[in-house]
Amino acid sequence: MLLAERDMLIEQQAAAIVGLTGQVAALRARLGQNSRNSSRPPSSEGYAKPAPRSQRRASGRRPGGQDGAPGATLRQVSTPDVVREHAPLVCAGCGAALGSVPVVSTKARQVLDLPPIVLQVVEHRVQHRRCGCGTVTMAGAADGLPAGVGAPVQYGPGVRAVATYLVNAQHLPLARAADTLADLLGAPVSTGTVAAIVEQAAAGLGPFSSAVRAQLSAAPVVHFDETGLRVDSRLAWVHSASTATLTQVTVHPRRGIEAMNAAAVLPAFDGVAVHDGWKPYRHYDRDPVTGKGVLHGLCNAHHLRELTAVTQTDRAAHAGDPVGAGQAWAAAMSRLLVEIHHTVQTGRHAGASRLAGSLLASYQARYDTIISTGHAQNPPTSGRRKSPAANLLARLDTQREDVLRFAADWRVPFDNNQAERDIRMVKIRQKISGCLRTEHGAEAFCALRSYLSTARKQGHNALDVLRQLTNGHPWLPEPRTC
Repeated sequence: MLLAERDMLIEQQAAAIVGLTGQVAALRARLGQNSRNSSRPPSSEGYAKPAPRSQRRASGRRPGGQDGAPGATLRQVSTPDVVREHAPLVCAGCGAALGSVPVVSTKARQVLDLPPIVLQVVEHRVQHRRCGCGTVTMAGAADGLPAGVGAPVQYGPGVRAVATYLVNAQHLPLARAADTLADLLGAPVSTGTVAAIVEQAAAGLGPFSSAVRAQLSAAPVVHFDETGLRVDSRLAWVHSASTATLTQVTVHPRRGIEAMNAAAVLPAFDGVAVHDGWKPYRHYDRDPVTGKGVLHGLCNAHHLRELTAVTQTDRAAHAGDPVGAGQAWAAAMSRLLVEIHHTVQTGRHAGASRLAGSLLASYQARYDTIISTGHAQNPPTSGRRKSPAANLLARLDTQREDVLRFAADWRVPFDNNQAERDIRMVKIRQKISGCLRTEHGAEAFCALRSYLSTARKQGHNALDVLRQLTNGHPWLPEPRTC
């Protein structure tokens, strides 16, 4: 009887040890997370940030500016706005006057500076004229009266463009934007006026938003991402859809399918959606019958970070094991993905448009071998929660076509950096100015971010397009021609 009780106690203790060992491993993995092995941003690591360690291969190019790249060095202009002559008055040798002697040479030195910035007041005298029939007619838009000139005194499109720029391009809080306008332009505006200017600018973006949404829906490859944003003291979700020339940023109280439907790109999309593998994106899939709908391309930067985490956890768990058995497949998969990416980049720079069929097939075969090795190192377990390594392995196995889509279709990039760069401005705005006070204000901010980002991608000056917007004629993106 005592032996049976002892054996039962030993079994219970062994099960407890297994469970506690798993918990310790999970906690160690969590404590070891950083920007290289998880989705944590580098800014979250403070002064303990690890030294950068890139997995990219050397490109062979020298550091710094490349041949043919436009520089930013100050250069003299051929037609200066103001020319001032400076003549020596007396000889440096004998002291004689030099007023009547000839000039032997001149050296030009140019200074680029701002003139004094002052508001220009334009008075519009709106005439009323009485016809012989007795009708009094006031001059209007058809007679040359600019739009927005309706009050006795108002700020013009230039001031309104700068106010919108400060808030939505430089992310200044309303109070600091008002102070900047007063100091820089001599325009003493209130925070309420700045808020009204921004709101009115966003209200005129209907044609732009429709054009961007239609062009994104028709694009062959679009990047998608989402992030949290504090709105009215609650967590809201910002969704981005973007290409190299287009940006759409929207905000919604929900994170999933409801928000994606409201953004109205994915429901009508018929191309490759590049994303981080979040499950709701799979709601939009290609119909096997019609061949219409969404194909998926997964972000391999995320995969490399997860594979790095698996490798580091495995090394810590087998620190005393010279063989290093455990999750060797993860390091092999990292090397393979980086190698394929390097091959694609090299081929693209050489003018190729796809991998040779035999080379692609060999990469796919190596991928399959690594997955098989991973399954052998992670046999299925019953009644226990899967480890992060097993979950990652299962995803790389079942979604291998999406993982390697960048190799089969060179229009698809290796990672989702485009979306992450575009949506990063939302986080910067929150860090600088805090949360947005109202849902309406958040929608205005996102609409204007879309406008400014798209314009900048297409080579337009932010203040120029904002002036067009505040003048009542928003700039519209160029339609895709190929």
